Amino acid sequence: MTKLLFAVTSADHWTLNDGTAHPTGYWAEELVESHKAFVDAGYDIVIATPGGKVPVVDEGSLAPEVNGGQEGADRMRKYIADLQPALNSPHILEDIDADTFDVVFVPGGHGPMEDLAVSTAFGELLVKFLDAGKVVSAVCHAPAALLPSRRSDGSWLFDGYNLTSFTNEEETQAGLADKAPWLLETKLREQGGKFSNAEAWSPYVVVDRKLYTGQNPASSKPLAERIIADLS
Repeated sequence: MTKLLFAVTSADHWTLNDGTAHPTGYWAEELVESHKAFVDAGYDIVIATPGGKVPVVDEGSLAPEVNGGQEGADRMRKYIADLQPALNSPHILEDIDADTFDVVFVPGGHGPMEDLAVSTAFGELLVKFLDAGKVVSAVCHAPAALLPSRRSDGSWLFDGYNLTSFTNEEETQAGLADKAPWLLETKLREQGGKFSNAEAWSPYVVVDRKLYTGQNPASSKPLAERIIADLS
């Protein structure tokens, strides 16, 4: 059985460039659609967060308008409610042993921009995953979690890798680009990532060696399905 580390942000806010806290957390669709795909594929899933803190959902991600209507929003709420016992008792991410997993998957939301993006411990964990030939995957804002991954010589682990994430255009359309302390697409390009993307809000997945990334919430299910297909 494939064992998957589901690394979820535990941040409940994103600090904007004026110092204010923008309420956030994980994005419902990105957690739900990927988790469901991995469950349906029979994966053994372990949920872990920074510090073992209980993760929170970004309330904006439960709105009908971002879920294709009220029925979609209700489906998200029900899945999260059913999963809540596991979410209420996450493993401590800093204590995770990479040797016991085959895949790490990070769902987004703005939360990872606050905590995982600056987690040296998680960066070191990703080095172990990649060096062992294991899948590293992240969707939407979650590729921010790739940023702290450094070799002993200071070089970025994913320098030269083809990848994607939530784009500057999408952040602008979401109304937060001018308030952001930094933009993810820009940061990934600056670090040496070979960034590409599809039209805003369209599903888009990039695979380069063992790195799997998705552009936005709509890419969550396709990204999970691609990982499952490649590992089957």
